[in-house]
Amino acid sequence: MASIALVQPMTTARALRGPFDYRIPEELRERGVGVGSMLVVPFGRREMLGVVVGLSDRTDVAEDKLLAPLRALELGVPVELVALAEWVAREYCSTFARALALVLPPGAARRLSGRRRGARTSAEHVALGGTGPDAMELTAEQRAAIVPVLTALEAGRHERRLLHGVTGSGKTEIYLQAAAAALAQGRGAIVLVPEIALTPQIVTRFVERFGDTVAVLHSRLTAAQRYEQWRRLREGTARVCVGPRSAVFAPVSRLGLLVVDEEHDPAYKHEGDPRYDAREVAAERARAADAVLLLGSATPRPETVLRARTSVIARRPDGRSLPPVRVLDMREVSSGLHPETEHALAQVRAGGGKAIVLLNRRGWSNFLSCRSCGQVWSCPQCDVALVLHRAGGYVACHHCGHREVAPASCSVCASTAVARHGAGTERLAHDLTSLFDDGECPVFRLDADVVAGASGAPRAAGAAGAEPDASRAEGVARLLARFAAAERGVLVGTQMVAKGHDFPDVRLGVVLDADATLRFPDFRAEERTFALVAQLAGRVGRGGEGAVLVQTIAPQARAIAHASRHDSAGFLAAELERRRALSYPPFSQLVRIVHGADTVPAARAAALAVRERMLDALPGAGATLLGPAPLFRLRGRERQVLVLKAADRRLAAAVVGAAVHEVASGRAHAGVSFSVDVDPQ
Repeated sequence: MASIALVQPMTTARALRGPFDYRIPEELRERGVGVGSMLVVPFGRREMLGVVVGLSDRTDVAEDKLLAPLRALELGVPVELVALAEWVAREYCSTFARALALVLPPGAARRLSGRRRGARTSAEHVALGGTGPDAMELTAEQRAAIVPVLTALEAGRHERRLLHGVTGSGKTEIYLQAAAAALAQGRGAIVLVPEIALTPQIVTRFVERFGDTVAVLHSRLTAAQRYEQWRRLREGTARVCVGPRSAVFAPVSRLGLLVVDEEHDPAYKHEGDPRYDAREVAAERARAADAVLLLGSATPRPETVLRARTSVIARRPDGRSLPPVRVLDMREVSSGLHPETEHALAQVRAGGGKAIVLLNRRGWSNFLSCRSCGQVWSCPQCDVALVLHRAGGYVACHHCGHREVAPASCSVCASTAVARHGAGTERLAHDLTSLFDDGECPVFRLDADVVAGASGAPRAAGAAGAEPDASRAEGVARLLARFAAAERGVLVGTQMVAKGHDFPDVRLGVVLDADATLRFPDFRAEERTFALVAQLAGRVGRGGEGAVLVQTIAPQARAIAHASRHDSAGFLAAELERRRALSYPPFSQLVRIVHGADTVPAARAAALAVRERMLDALPGAGATLLGPAPLFRLRGRERQVLVLKAADRRLAAAVVGAAVHEVASGRAHAGVSFSVDVDPQ
């Protein structure tokens, strides 16, 4: 008898709990069916994909009632990934079935056949080739950083290490040499990057160094190509996997090294169920495999600093210093650009070189209002204002994707006095183009709207955690290639412009409205502000001299002051002390439960029911339960939120999972959706 977890699409509203017992016929036993085998099984009137998660001689179901699988598929899931899926389900309050869907071969749930997929990955997408250049000579700091990694690899010992290196300090070369050491031992490596399209250099360097040993898993590939890459890893013909967060589940056997590059990036948190954090999954996978977990960043998270052994690289290999950062006080400046910013941009235009200007807000204007009656144009599905996108002639909701034609007059009073408030990247790029683009100094714009496709359709904020589709990734690559090839130019965009790019001829970096993230009610606000400024500064002066200008109405803010001095150690020490005093992560565990319903009373009733069950299960000390409290309406659903702050992560997840399951399973709260987020970002 086999215990089989059925795999369901992530879009399925009702979660299958399972696992379910099935009888294994003799012919399948002879084929070696065991834990990890993928089988097509009858379930009601349907055929479904199942994964064997256990074998037993006993069952609570009558023997003559047990059904047998219909057939077995060609390749199964490694046993260690079945265990990892079970861990994900438990840690992130999800079902085993949905967690298993993360570790299956691409498209397995749709394939439902054992036919082998023979499509080869084209060079256009992955460009696998022969062996590449030899290892580069390391600096003294780089050698000191890699020695403990190599020592742990040689001993087969699990370690969690942080590579805290300034931007441009050569962290990628350390990853490459550590991966080479793992391969020399007959072990494999996984390298995670926040987003392939925004960090193409690291992918290229791994492919150049290791050739066909590398498999690249990401959404720019077709389904057949993704499956082919997965199969190469599963069969061992590829030993190194490079990809975004989902690559943490790649079937690399005898894993020796797991790298998380730019570990501070929020893209590592998955927004769908299960809402896993790839950094935490990587830590668990490395622990189970006795592998080395190597996390790299110039602006590491406080959680990582506290939990990992740290190696610091304070200098770039070429000896160049980080660019000076000047903070510009905008409290008495009425225009969008400070006079010093305008002058610096004019110098770039006149003298050559390039500039990057970051404004972490897309669109033309933040919102529209009627000057006569005061009406604000809002989303009909969400309690938020619509953002003007002038080039497309529409206003859009950045949460649900709703859009409508930009108004010429007020629908309430018919006034044509429509006011535009605030500015985003679309307007900034337009203004800079009118000032500087004379054909010799082009202005490029990089944000989610530009790379969403030719239609210019807005990208909903809810998709922020999604890995990019092919059109978006290719659009980013083309735009960045045009900027790199230009003799001079200005790149304008959201935080996308600060993510891992390596342009040696960028002389100027500008951060506008740098304190905007500080105004969010989020305990990570200062961490994100520091990272945003520091990461943008790291894109400047890599090939020579450069400077960074930071416009803000809060010039004395701690995050901005530390970033202007490139003082990551000082910021992290102060931030950890603040988190400790307030009992925030990493000194506690947060779990957020969002209850959505058609009406406020229904959402609140469900939240109160969950709260009651959680209070009964929580110990008297070491845990705090906040709420329920209202959240803004999203996609037509009223929402109420509970937040649990607890000292014990496993206890918190267990208590929340049990309470939500009990309430969601009853009829009293039918129609209510429950969303559990462990480690909310």
